[in-house]
Amino acid sequence: MTAEAWLDGIAAAIPPIDAAAAAVASTHLDRLTKPPGSLGGLEAIAIRLAGIRGRIVTDIERPVVIVFAADHGVAARGVSAYPPEVTAQMVANFAAGGAAINVLARAAGANLVVVDIGVGGAVAAHASVAGSDAGVRLVQARVANGTRDLTTGPAMTRAEVTAAIDVGREVVSGLIRDGIDLVGLGEMGIGNTTAASAIVAALTGLPPSTVTGRGTGVDDPGLVRKVAAIEAALAHHGLDRADPLGILAAVGGLEIAGLVGAMLAAAAARIPVVLDGFITGAAALVATGLAPNLAGRLIAAHRSVEPGHAIVLERLGLSPILQLDLRLGEGSGAALAIPIIRAAARIGGEMATFDEAGVSGAG
Repeated sequence: MTAEAWLDGIAAAIPPIDAAAAAVASTHLDRLTKPPGSLGGLEAIAIRLAGIRGRIVTDIERPVVIVFAADHGVAARGVSAYPPEVTAQMVANFAAGGAAINVLARAAGANLVVVDIGVGGAVAAHASVAGSDAGVRLVQARVANGTRDLTTGPAMTRAEVTAAIDVGREVVSGLIRDGIDLVGLGEMGIGNTTAASAIVAALTGLPPSTVTGRGTGVDDPGLVRKVAAIEAALAHHGLDRADPLGILAAVGGLEIAGLVGAMLAAAAARIPVVLDGFITGAAALVATGLAPNLAGRLIAAHRSVEPGHAIVLERLGLSPILQLDLRLGEGSGAALAIPIIRAAARIGGEMATFDEAGVSGAG
């Protein structure tokens, strides 16, 4: 199936969550040896997993974190505290096992896949960091060498957007064939909080100053440049909220498009999707514009310090699992949330019921 045909049918391919399965899971949790609802958010996660999968989920056995990496032409506008070459350098660091996401994915028992979907420079080969046992799969699927400057023209063509979405679809589809049962999503790209802020401003109608934060830690002049770049882009393009792919092409990024394809493919296969932070949230806003039922199949790992992230989560109707003031990206929050999600699943599979344990229920 072509990418265009797949996108045309994606809304129908992602139905609402299975309310009957969620109800069965809720009833089962209430029979376990604890006061009803006493495990709070863990129970909510277990019920959500059942609704997504269409059955009670008793374990997460093969989680994966996928990091999409790409560069952004707008980085030349001084919107980041780091130079553009850091994207390629960090992808090499991922491959060598030395980044935060490597550590956190290993701690979570999750495989790590890094996708070069649009890095601007060559990714150098590095030996694994001592003691890291890198174990990282690096996928070279570059659609273009980064995007163009979104302030002066479209960041991408429609064809590039479709191609990048298809990369995300193909990566996830292959992993599903390999048996993965949960997808955590992350990203890497200098300048991508500018692109994400522009997407969120365009889709929500909110002012760029409301949804834009400091990203990598820009100083006050850098933040002013960042907001001004987004304002210029929105004024230049005259975007239509009813055209999420048009917004993505005009002001988005290749890695954001890859994230859109990945989450749509996972949701269509009833695989739970764990969003990391602001960038993955912006991608989810685009994706829900294409498939409105997607939001029910997403799990928010955390709420970052980026001001636009809280707005995105509210629009998606998601409550974050963690609040740790994270702002790294890379899928770090998703990796941190995976052990909690795994614990929520195992509660339903391993706890005894009142009857099994011979414990009296509430009077």
